[in-house]
Amino acid sequence: MSQPDEIKILAHDSFRQSLSRRSFLQMGGAAAGMGLMLIGCGSSKSTTSVATTGAPGTTGATATTAAGTTTTGTTAAGTSAAGTSAAGTAAATTVGAATTTAGTPVVSAVATEAAGSVTYSTVVNKATGTLAMYTWGAYNDPTIVGTLAESTLGVKMKVDYYTSNEELIAKLSAAKGTTGYDIVVPTGPYIPQMIEKGLLMKFDKSKLPNMTNVDPLYLGQAWDTTNDYSVCKDWGTTGWFYDKTVVKTEIKTWSDFIAACQGDASGKCTVLDTAANLCGMYFWANGIDWNTEKKEDLDACEAFLVDKFASHIKAFESYPSTKLAEGAYSLSMMWNGDARAAYQDISDAGGKVDNWVWGVGSPDTELWMDNYCIAAGSPNADAAHAWINWLLVPEISVKDLAFHGYNSGMKNIGALIKQYQPTLPHPEMIFFSDAQVKTMHTQKITSAQDRLVDIQNKVKAKAGG
Repeated sequence: MSQPDEIKILAHDSFRQSLSRRSFLQMGGAAAGMGLMLIGCGSSKSTTSVATTGAPGTTGATATTAAGTTTTGTTAAGTSAAGTSAAGTAAATTVGAATTTAGTPVVSAVATEAAGSVTYSTVVNKATGTLAMYTWGAYNDPTIVGTLAESTLGVKMKVDYYTSNEELIAKLSAAKGTTGYDIVVPTGPYIPQMIEKGLLMKFDKSKLPNMTNVDPLYLGQAWDTTNDYSVCKDWGTTGWFYDKTVVKTEIKTWSDFIAACQGDASGKCTVLDTAANLCGMYFWANGIDWNTEKKEDLDACEAFLVDKFASHIKAFESYPSTKLAEGAYSLSMMWNGDARAAYQDISDAGGKVDNWVWGVGSPDTELWMDNYCIAAGSPNADAAHAWINWLLVPEISVKDLAFHGYNSGMKNIGALIKQYQPTLPHPEMIFFSDAQVKTMHTQKITSAQDRLVDIQNKVKAKAGG
């Protein structure tokens, strides 16, 4: 399949008109028309509208991947993108010198992108010392948390990883501001309780001028309406990834996923190591709102997962891509970016990527947004601000996107992809169609939260995991 010529923003008119920037994602996927659709495979047609740009791209080791498979109802996103030349260079750039209040030199630039007539702030603030981040696994380009951060900002980074928001919150709560972490990356709905518990530091927005580069659709969310404590890192969804030589029946829905775990992939299937996703799978398959607080729904969920499903689970694994490549699993519930990485891992291990199929959860699934925040008690808050601000530089944001495989929420993201990453592999696993986005809904933290965790613990005990 040849590279699609364009990425087209598909924002529902009602979504754009009524959003008010405060209810996004809490409204659910039916209103969340921020999806991007890849269109025109092999087409030579091009457009020049602000919302339309050229083909996506990538850099480094992830630039080459083996071909995959596409099936009706799912996306076996194993296609390598054919390269196209970048169009949309800066029409005007102003570069100057400045100093922060502390006297730290910064480089400041404002560029106007010709492709979409969008102005971006590209301020880079210098910092010193060590910067410690606590985040999800394999979630940043290694150079962005390594050599490039050190050479550009002047900071040496230390990164630790967690597998769930509950794990993050428990660690921060127990330490009472003494973890030594500067940056944390919680999912949106968990932020209010973190603010209430005093786990997050309020931003000094004067040190985050590049926040203006974030698409307004991703600012002012219900969990932090003024972005005083958080800013969008990226957003994504949940689906499945399976070896079609083992799972003989095509997976089109969560009911199919469950049946495959109980059948062809029994003993070789994994679920995400989060209570909400484990229980969400059951609710999505049975047409129940995954934010339900009804006792009868929770009781039915527990009975099924503990008594009928647990024994088929091999692992509770939030990052299964490496073990998938090693042949340990045949079917996994996965976040889209990690599934995208699995194709590369399988190829690197000498496996047959054509055997593996990715699918977006259906008929309903998750929509999540992770956010950069500064932990209360941060020992190097200046460096935390500098690093977060740097990640909001379009070129750096898109470089990171090419690694982790999630939409980073920059303004006019299609133009940026075309300019900086014109051969991005598996773009269909990052930018979703309008129909796919309509199936996605955001988690809410409700009175059922503790019950969900209790169900997960009982399932783990029954599975021996």
